[in-house]
Amino acid sequence: MIDTTQIFNISTEKEFESMALDVFRFQLRNNSVYKEFCHYLDKTESNVKELKQIPFLPIDFFKSKKVVATKDQEQIVFSSSGTTGQVTSKHYVTQLKLYEQSFTKGFDHFYGDVSQYCILALLPSYLERNGSSLIYMVNDLIEKSNHADSGFYLNEIDALVETLTKLDNQGVKTLLIGVSFALLDVVEEHTLQLNNTVVMETGGMKGRRKELIREELHDVLKKGFGVSEIHSEYGMTELLSQAYSKGNGVFKTPPWMKILIRDTEDPLSYLPDGKTGGINVIDLANINSCSFIATQDLGKKSKNRSFEILGRFDHSDIRGCNLMVM
Repeated sequence: MIDTTQIFNISTEKEFESMALDVFRFQLRNNSVYKEFCHYLDKTESNVKELKQIPFLPIDFFKSKKVVATKDQEQIVFSSSGTTGQVTSKHYVTQLKLYEQSFTKGFDHFYGDVSQYCILALLPSYLERNGSSLIYMVNDLIEKSNHADSGFYLNEIDALVETLTKLDNQGVKTLLIGVSFALLDVVEEHTLQLNNTVVMETGGMKGRRKELIREELHDVLKKGFGVSEIHSEYGMTELLSQAYSKGNGVFKTPPWMKILIRDTEDPLSYLPDGKTGGINVIDLANINSCSFIATQDLGKKSKNRSFEILGRFDHSDIRGCNLMVM
């Protein structure tokens, strides 16, 4: 068994690679879907000796298979959003404690102790359905913030703006986390000047508005909220960890998460920093499902472990590769 406490204590690249290989061997033995996929690629414990030799499971498998590496009963099933009739991804989570540890430690890594914040959430499209991993995370962070004004807002824009203004004037450290279309709704009706608030978008118009490029979206939001930067969160139903951007769409991962950029023409090979390709994610917190996932997102990496998201292979839900399907 893997000692999960070690996952969140990784501090060097060497420790990460050693743990990733341990997790690979564990999931190869215990995850039947991943084992079959690796067998198809002729990848075994004996011929996978370094990080870049580990196979990455196409994210679409979470739509058609039960991707688990344990016989334990799931404690919750997270599902991706999707239009009517669309097949959605399902993530069977057998240890909610691991998810809670991951997002709490990840938040602390980038922003400090969550109890120092008031958290306001504007996530209508997620609140309006069941099974959202984002709602679970934000709800838990709201509870851990232990601030009387922390909470969710559905369509109460005026009430949200009133609370935001009050908190900012009082000098309270505040995090406003919202889906893109809802944040745009706010700045279409109000112009603010916030000095103590982090505005964080989780992406997506969810069919409510025309998609905007990131620079255009962030420019509108910066002017409307009166902030110098718009922060972003990069997460998926299929993962238990998140990457964060503090501006300009440049994301960083916590120490137990890593991004590799695969060649779109040859998905088993990788591209150097600065080149655009498919985003592969290693999330070691995903010990009980699959830690090695080939997403449908396009991006590029920089030398300091940071990365950018530049688009998608298709118009599938980000919380949610067509290149390799058995």
